[in-house]
Amino acid sequence: MQVVRLASETDFDGWRRAARLLRGADVSPEDALWTVDGGGDLFGQTTEPAAAAASFTVPREFVEVAEQVVLHSSGERFALLYRLLWRLANEPNLMHIASDPDVARARDMAGAVSKAIHKMKAFVRFRQVEGADEETYVAWFEPAHRVAEAAAPFFARRYANMNWSILTPDRCAHWDKVLPKFTPGADPADAPSEDALEDYWRTYYASTFNPARLKVGAMQR
Repeated sequence: MQVVRLASETDFDGWRRAARLLRGADVSPEDALWTVDGGGDLFGQTTEPAAAAASFTVPREFVEVAEQVVLHSSGERFALLYRLLWRLANEPNLMHIASDPDVARARDMAGAVSKAIHKMKAFVRFRQVEGADEETYVAWFEPAHRVAEAAAPFFARRYANMNWSILTPDRCAHWDKVLPKFTPGADPADAPSEDALEDYWRTYYASTFNPARLKVGAMQR
């Protein structure tokens, strides 16, 4: 069994790199276990598989679907994508077979993610933080899937001239009129009411942006 340890729940680059190594080493989907531990050490203490010399390509359509599926909340997403990747070697037109269970599941997941992004764009409502040093706005939102980073560019364009934060359970997005920043998700158990949102934001911001533990590079990634 080959255990893959991805850096985050939405680590598409890590999944792609590991999937290529596994596929090149002829590791079957049944022999690959996908986990997330935040370490970013793809194969942990196990031996990294040696990729075969021959290279392979996949349809762009698969890559586009995979980028969406990785944002889904389902725990099966990484394994499903690797199974599709494995099958594409012998079934190059697989992504066009709508009745195939794996393809149908992946497309359903991608569609759900697109819908979640659309809902986030439509329903996020900012509230001004009274008494902040600079004019700042905050919003709390609970998307159905892990789409905070995917939706953030939309808000950066639309609200480019104001400071804002969008707090979600999986990932929080922040904009300072220069660069987007991302921090760990806020605890949904502590989800603030509308009246308590400003105090909640102050507490979260103060703990997350402590200068002693601030890692700008990691936040931007």
